[in-house]
Amino acid sequence: MRLLLVEDDAMIGTAARDGLQRAGHAIDWVRDGAAASAALITDKFDLVVLDLGLPRKDGLQVLTDLRAAGDATPVLILTARDAIADKIAGLDAGADDYLVKPFDLAELAARIRAVVRRRAGRADSSIKHGDLVVNLTTHQVSCEGVDVPLSPREFAILAALLERPGAVLSRRQLEDRLYGWSGEVESNALEVHIHALRKKLGHELIRTVRGVGYAMTTAQ
Repeated sequence: MRLLLVEDDAMIGTAARDGLQRAGHAIDWVRDGAAASAALITDKFDLVVLDLGLPRKDGLQVLTDLRAAGDATPVLILTARDAIADKIAGLDAGADDYLVKPFDLAELAARIRAVVRRRAGRADSSIKHGDLVVNLTTHQVSCEGVDVPLSPREFAILAALLERPGAVLSRRQLEDRLYGWSGEVESNALEVHIHALRKKLGHELIRTVRGVGYAMTTAQ
């Protein structure tokens, strides 16, 4: 998934970014509230990890403005503010979850998965598509009951396509999921990963919509 991390503390931000990248996410990191609001206007993210005590614009105001604009992007507040009143204010402002610092990276990753799962209306971490079963927690993939090893980027592409089966995702959308702002994208990298997925899972699984992007074929 492509996540926006909003955190002004360099040490905490680095740890969160690195840990979430190891979990397979593309992370874009900003360090103040005004930059967060600007990023949310110009880019699309799967989830926002949002601190509250931010320079230039408080995180709660970032969240309030986001919801007032009708943007339903999932938001997980990650903050040192541990008072019950702060938690209530954050959740009532539209946050999907609230985690207090200090935190465990494994718990943060699990809460992100839970928020996204709830938003998608899924009861567990597995997505089934015909003979294909993909576990978003363990990154295990099986096809017709046989385990299929995928690279982290192959898995990220497959998960993105499965989240919206039948919908066409553009090249830009898929590259954003893989690399975010900071990654250098080779001109044919996406095509190479798509080719590898088709070779491992079947050439009919992913269809090319010429001039638009890629989509999952309808499950049989």
